[in-house]
Amino acid sequence: MGASERRQLILAAVQQRGLITISEVIDLGNTSEATARRDLRDLAEKGMLRRTHGGAAPLSPVGREPQREELDPLAAQKQAIALAAAQMIGAGDTVAIGAGTTTFALARQLTTLRDVTVVTNSVLIAAALDRAPNAHLILSGGLLRSNTHAVVGPLAERSMSDMHVPTLYLSGKGLTAARGLSTADVLAAAVDQQMVLSASRVIVLVDHTKIGRETMVQTVAPSGIACVITDDAADPAELDSLRQLGIEIVVASADREPHTPSESTLGGVVHQALPPTGPGRTVPDESFL
Repeated sequence: MGASERRQLILAAVQQRGLITISEVIDLGNTSEATARRDLRDLAEKGMLRRTHGGAAPLSPVGREPQREELDPLAAQKQAIALAAAQMIGAGDTVAIGAGTTTFALARQLTTLRDVTVVTNSVLIAAALDRAPNAHLILSGGLLRSNTHAVVGPLAERSMSDMHVPTLYLSGKGLTAARGLSTADVLAAAVDQQMVLSASRVIVLVDHTKIGRETMVQTVAPSGIACVITDDAADPAELDSLRQLGIEIVVASADREPHTPSESTLGGVVHQALPPTGPGRTVPDESFL
């Protein structure tokens, strides 16, 4: 593990835990005590954390949430979506979780489940689960993106191609009935596409600002999506179009239990999710890359 990747793991752990000790830094990066202390000193000198007696802490008291989530005006909606998704995961399940703030919120809901195996390319998700006593975590290799804390590139894609998971929980920057899920990041999209190919079922987690929006690179075609979980401010017409394709829609609210659309919410009858299509499903058109 290189110094850059090691230090990103340290930063993610500090933000998630609120405090990290030297021994935890050593375990996190599988390094010597001297290297761990040097990492903390360099991060502190760059103004990325503050040293404490025997360890390090965030620059400001952020509890166990990354700072960007505390400033996120959609944090409540993303939390509601995450809670709805977590209800679909049980003890002993194996899932893949893509990078993103909503999927990170999901990961934080899984720390008490027994024998859950999570495959991910996100160091934030890895940090959220690394202290879960009964979680089995598989983190892909590759190039670490410091701005998204996601691992991308050919090595990450190959890591995912070797996996098979029953269910993938994925987010993105846009979702429409015409084009499916999309994102603006070409490198991130390539890893997401490989995760889709490695999963039997894809569940999309997006807040209402992503519904009806298209971005540059398609990651999942509409025919490859089994379920969409969103919040109750999502455009009803676009949700209805997705539902007519056979995609299950789950609407989550911070004020009440998550529900599937009914006549009182979307003016139509709920369509059940399509059965898993496996390797033969429609895959993203490579011309978008």
